[in-house]
This record gives sequence, structure tokens and C-alpha cells, in this order.
Amino acid sequence: MTETLITDKIDRFLTEVRPETPCLVMDLDLVERAYRGLAETLPTARVFYAVKANPAPEILERLTRLGGCFDTASRGEIELVLAAGAGPERISFGNTIKKERDIAWAHAAGVRLYAFDCIAELEKIARAAPGAQVFCRILVKGEGAKWPLSKKFGCSPELGVELLTRARELGLEPYGVSFHVGSQQTDAAQWDLPIERSAGMFKALAEKGIQLKLVNLGGGFPGHHYQAGGVPPVAAYGITIMDSMTRHFGNDLPEMILEPGRGMVADAGVLHTEVVLVSNRDTRTHRRRWIYLDAGKFNGLIETLGEVIQYKIRTPHDGKEAGPVVLAGPTCDSLDILYEKADYRLPLDLAIGDTVQFIAVGAYCSSYASVGFNGFAPLKTYCV
Repeated sequence: MTETLITDKIDRFLTEVRPETPCLVMDLDLVERAYRGLAETLPTARVFYAVKANPAPEILERLTRLGGCFDTASRGEIELVLAAGAGPERISFGNTIKKERDIAWAHAAGVRLYAFDCIAELEKIARAAPGAQVFCRILVKGEGAKWPLSKKFGCSPELGVELLTRARELGLEPYGVSFHVGSQQTDAAQWDLPIERSAGMFKALAEKGIQLKLVNLGGGFPGHHYQAGGVPPVAAYGITIMDSMTRHFGNDLPEMILEPGRGMVADAGVLHTEVVLVSNRDTRTHRRRWIYLDAGKFNGLIETLGEVIQYKIRTPHDGKEAGPVVLAGPTCDSLDILYEKADYRLPLDLAIGDTVQFIAVGAYCSSYASVGFNGFAPLKTYCV
């Protein structure tokens, strides 16, 4: 693992500040670059950053200054966005599972745009946010994604038409359709079918006298520096998506919004860790060194679950003779094994006290970390 992909800003910070491990270090310039890249690739779409990916106030403030909008999942995330200086008109309450009192609070704060995918959620919105704009999330399989989102959210397009019709009857504004093709989506063509189904819903509702205005294209835009074999550049996603939009909607394109999370912040972050223990567990079943770090599944590396995301790693001994390892975290939970099946090989000189950096960990690292499992302090984030 020789390619480091760590920016000079992050390297300088680690060298000069020498922060205590574990910690996440984010390069805000890379976040801005990712935002501008998406905005330029799909200039007719508004970018709603998915706050859940990394809610660091510095990231929200930078995106606010750039004119970005925000996809939020809770009252807490809305409060963070408002504190960063964004107005409620730049916020979507995009979670389809919301407490009614939180909907009422958001409505009082000025948030107008809400997601739903079933009648019970729609009725909550009608009671708590009268007159609000609503968009219906439809079910997508998520083929080609490392984390498909195909079970918990969404309804059929046919049910969506019924629900959006009911939305008008409830005094809401049926505004649009949304979908999500899965996180770390490596196949840009996966947007085509849900776009086609969205266009079909627009047509069916127009026949009922309901003119939808919005297609929410969701997230799925990938991080580029941990996917084996690479992923297409963001421009390729933009070309494919716009081709689908024009093919299915013609020249009368609706409003479009994007909800990037991982694609906005993943490549901008480095997780700085320390080797706590090196154990040569030479048994019949394990003939590899076990490297135990001070960060694991519960404090920054939850996305190693199932070894789906395989991060690039930097050590101070890169380039020297290496051997196979099992990587694990520091907690007393047996689930806290990062990589056991993947063929990770790290330098034989790697020793207790050495620092190890995980590359492209800016998404779902700090936001998924526990607040103190086993007494380990919450993961600290530095933005440079």
C-alpha cells in the first residue's frame, strides 16, 4: 500500500501538531473541491449535502458559504445547519421516519421540504406541517452499490402515485419524487431506471391534474480512493444522469437536487491511529500477525463491517518487507475486527507505538463512532 493520498495540509498538521490518536483530520479544501465538481458536473441541480456523512460544523459552514443546501435526517442535524448560517429554505427534512413533534418544530423553524414513503408518515406531515412541500421516496434495488439501501426505505411507484394524490387531499403540496441508488454506487447507469419510473409518476399524476416539480436524485456518489479497481470520475456520473433525464423527461426538465454525502467528504479525511499491540498468534487457524489499533469499529471504522470498504493504509515503514496481518480495534468486543478475510499486508517492522493512517475516511467515520464504548473517548475531528 504505497499510495498515500494524504494532502500536504494534513501531513503538516500531523507533523506539527502531533494530535493524540485516534483522531480524524479533514482537509476542507478537498470538501470544497468535491462540492464544486458536482455543481459543475450537474449545473442545473442543487446540491443538498447529506449531513449524516460528516456533521463537523466547519464543513457545514464552508458549504454554507459556497451556497450549498442540506439534506437532514433529524432535528439535531437541522439545528447544526441553522447554526452554520444556512436558512431553512436550504434544508430538506429527508428522513422518511420522523417524530411528529420534530416535524412540527422544523415547520415552525421554516423548513418547507419533507420526505415520506407511506401514508402514516404523510399524515404526520399534514398534521404537523400544513401546506408543506412533500416528495415521495420510491424503492430502488441498489445494484452496483457497496451499501444497497433497498429494504428499509421507499415504496412502489404505483403506491407513490396514490400517496402523492392523497397529499393534495390533505392540503400538502405534492412536490416530487426521490430515490437512492445505494451508497458507494460504482455504476452510473443505475440512475436510469428510477429516473424512468419517476417520469412515469410525473405523467400519471399530471393526468390527475397534479404537476410535480422535483426529482431528487439522491446520493450514491462514491469516494474515489478506497475502491479496488477505481470508480468512474464524477463527470461520468453527470453525463449519464443528464442523458437519462433528457431521455425520459424530454426538454421539459423538472427541478433536480442531489444528496451527496460520501462523495463530498470521503476523500478529504484521514484517520490517524496508533498501534497498541502486535501479537504473533501462530496457531492452526491464524498464521498472521494481529495488529491492534486504538481505533476500531466502534470509534471510527464501522464501515469495515463485512470488509465491504477496504481503506488504503499508510505506515512509517512503507516500502520495507511486509507480511499478512489481521487488523483489529482496541475494544473487548469480538466484533471489533476490521480486516481478517482481506489480504492486508503491512511492514514486518510495524511496532507498538507506531502511527497508522487510514485514507479517505472522511465519510461516516466520526458520525458513526460511539460516544464512549469501553470508556474510550469520542473520536475527535480536526478540520484544516
